[in-house]
Formats: sequence, C-alpha cells, structure tokens
Amino acid sequence: MLKGLDPLLSPELLSTLRAMGHGDEIAIVDGNYPGVEHARRLIRLDGHRLIPVLNAVLSVLPIDDFVPEAIFRSTVKAERDKLDPVHEEMIDCCARHEPHRQVVPLVGQDFYGRVRAAHALIQTSEPRLYANIILRKGVIYPKEGGQAAEVDPFVY
Repeated sequence: MLKGLDPLLSPELLSTLRAMGHGDEIAIVDGNYPGVEHARRLIRLDGHRLIPVLNAVLSVLPIDDFVPEAIFRSTVKAERDKLDPVHEEMIDCCARHEPHRQVVPLVGQDFYGRVRAAHALIQTSEPRLYANIILRKGVIYPKEGGQAAEVDPFVY
C-alpha cells in the first residue's frame, strides 16, 4: 500500500501506466470482453467493477491534450449515440478528472481495432455489457517558470 494511491492500482498496473509514453493507449474492459485475444499486455483486475478501476487510473494518468479526441467508449451494438447507464457513469467519471474532454463513441470493429493496438488492456469483472473504455496518455507539463528542477536521486 502507498500513501495517496488508490489500492486498485496494483504494482503491475502502476508499472504499466508509468511505462506508457505520450500517445499510448490503455483499454479498461468488462468481464465479457475477449481480453486474452485482444491484449498486447493483459492486466487482470478480477473482482473489481469498471467505474472504480477507471477512477483509479484517471487519478494518476494524464489524458492527451495534443489531439482532439483521447477518450473512447464502446457502443451498444451499432447504436453510436445510445447511452446505457454504465456509459453515463463512465462519462461522469471522466468529467470529474478531465472536465474539458469528451468521451467519444466507437462502433464495434473500430473499437476492437483500437483495443488491439493499445499498449495494454485492463480486464475487470464488470458484469454490464458494453462497459469498455480507452484512454490515451498525455504528458505531465513542467512547472511554470522554465525548466524542470534537477532531481538528485540520492536525496529523499
């Protein structure tokens, strides 16, 4: 356990999030999603639902602001604009962390293709269907006033 970090952020998940670079994407998917088949790197968070995992990830992951779209959700079949309750919860969670970003619906194979190309996939035990989301990692900007401070690895 660490101070200030959601306990859902397992060592494997923290390592993966830290290793991702700007523009890399991570998918968080429900329990029915074909995670083993679609993941380049699979992180299992069995026993946890999607919204708490999404909230934990967004508590540490910067979202890309270099592109117009950086958060994507799956759709109910081919109904691009239909919102199930889980989609509304995903949108609300994202809005709390990234109020200026939209959650963009991606239909079927467009969503699947993006997940297959993602850096990693987090498989939850979420029982609701179509509870899948993709986040594109952004950057941490240096503090105002110029260059970032030098880091001395021997000073704690």
